[in-house]
Amino acid sequence: MTILSQHKIQEQWNAIARSTSAPFVSWSETIPAVDPIRFFMLGARSSFRSRFYWSDRFNETIYVGIGCTYTIVAKGDEQRFATVENEWKRFIERTAIHSNGTDAIPLLFGGFSFDPLKRKSGQWHHFSDAKLIVPTVLLSVKKGKATVTVTLPSQQYEEITERIGQLFSMLYDGHLFSSSLPPLIQYEERRKREWMEAVEKVIDRIRKGDFAKVVLAREERFTFAGRLEASSVLERLREQQPTSYLFAFEQNGSCFIGASPEQLVKKEGDICYSTCLAGSIRRGKTIREDEELGHWLLQDEKNLQEHQFVVEMIKEAMAEACENVHIPTKPQLLKMRDIQHLYTPVVGENRRNVSLVSLVERLHPTPALGGTPREKALATIRALEPLDRGWYAAPIGWLDALGNGEFAVAIRSGLLQGNEASLFAGCGVVGDSDPLSEYEETKVKLKPMLSALGVKRDE
Repeated sequence: MTILSQHKIQEQWNAIARSTSAPFVSWSETIPAVDPIRFFMLGARSSFRSRFYWSDRFNETIYVGIGCTYTIVAKGDEQRFATVENEWKRFIERTAIHSNGTDAIPLLFGGFSFDPLKRKSGQWHHFSDAKLIVPTVLLSVKKGKATVTVTLPSQQYEEITERIGQLFSMLYDGHLFSSSLPPLIQYEERRKREWMEAVEKVIDRIRKGDFAKVVLAREERFTFAGRLEASSVLERLREQQPTSYLFAFEQNGSCFIGASPEQLVKKEGDICYSTCLAGSIRRGKTIREDEELGHWLLQDEKNLQEHQFVVEMIKEAMAEACENVHIPTKPQLLKMRDIQHLYTPVVGENRRNVSLVSLVERLHPTPALGGTPREKALATIRALEPLDRGWYAAPIGWLDALGNGEFAVAIRSGLLQGNEASLFAGCGVVGDSDPLSEYEETKVKLKPMLSALGVKRDE
C-alpha cells in the first residue's frame, strides 16, 4: 500500500503522461485505511471548491470526491439525460486509464433537478438541471478496502499535484479537527399557510377526478450562530442513519446533503434494482407501540393506495427495459430511526443493454415524489407548490466507466449555505387526505436532518 506524497504523485504523473496522447489520464493506487468523512473534510482545507460524499444503504460502498477535473452540465428539460450519457462516453474515450492492479476506474457523480421547468430560485444557483463531475481525487472504500484514483488532464499541472500532496499529508498526520455544530438562532416555516391551501386545492381536484395523487413539498429554514460544516453534519448522519444512503454534493460553498432511505435504481452488470417506497408513519416509543403503528400502516387503505401507485409505475418502467421483473405481491416494512415505510423491492434482468442514465430518466419522478398521472401531477406541483425544490426529491448518485452505478432519491435532505440551512419534506396527497395530518407527516420526515443539525423540535 502507498501513502501518497507530492513527489510520488508528480513522478507517477510524468511517467504516465509521456506514454499517452490522450487528453486525460487516470491512475489508481491502494492506500491504507482512512475515515471517508475525514477525507471529505480535508478536501475543503486543501482549497478544492468541489467535493462529494456517497455511501450505500449498507455502508459497503463509499465514494468521496475532491476537486473537479471534468464537468457535465445541462440546463432545461430537453435532452438533459442524453447529454450526460453522451458526454460521459466522450470523456471515457478520451481518457487513458491505469488501474495499477486495482479494480478502481473513473467515476461520474452528481444529480438532476426535480423539475427543469419550474421557475428557479437563487438558492439553487450552483445546481443545474443536470450537473455531474469527474473528481480530481476519488477515494473508493469497498468492504473496508481503500483505493484512491487521480484523474487530471495529461498536461502536467504542478499547482494541482501540490494541493493533492497537501491533502494526503494532512490525511495521515493524526491531527483531529472539531466536529461541533453552531447553535440555532432563528427558525422560519416558509409559506406554511400557502402550502396548506395548496393541499386543500389538490384534495378538491382529486375528488373531482382531475388526477389520483400529487406530492406537495414544503421548506423550513434555519439560521445558526456560525458556519455549518458539511463534514460535521455528515458525521452525525452516519451515526444516526446507518441504514440510509448518505450523500453530499458541494459546489462553491453550497452543499446539498441528506440521508435517503430510497433507492431509485441500481445497475450491476445485467441486473437492475429499484425500490417502491411510499406510505409512512412515525416510529413508536416502545416496541409494542412501534409494532402497532407498523401493523396499522400495513392495513391502512390510503397508504396502501399510495404505495400501489408507485409499484405499478416502477413495474411498467422496469418491464420496458428488463426481462423477468421480480416484484413481491405485498409490501413489507422498512424501519428507519425516526420513520417506517411501506417497502417493495424490484429486481429485473437487463437483456437489452439499456443504460443506467436512461433508467433514471424512465423512473424519475416516481409517484412517491411527483404523483399520478405523472404529467398532470408535475403541472400541478409547478403551479401550486410554494417553493423551488431544486435537487430535493430528484436523482443523485454515480456511474462508472463500465456503465454500472446507483442513484438514490434525494429526500430527507437539505441545502447548507454558510450559516443557513434549508430543509425540505413532502407528502402524498390523495382524495381522503387531511391537510393537518399531511403537515404533521412532513414534520416527521424532517426529523433526520433536524437531528443531524443538532436541532430539537421544541427549539
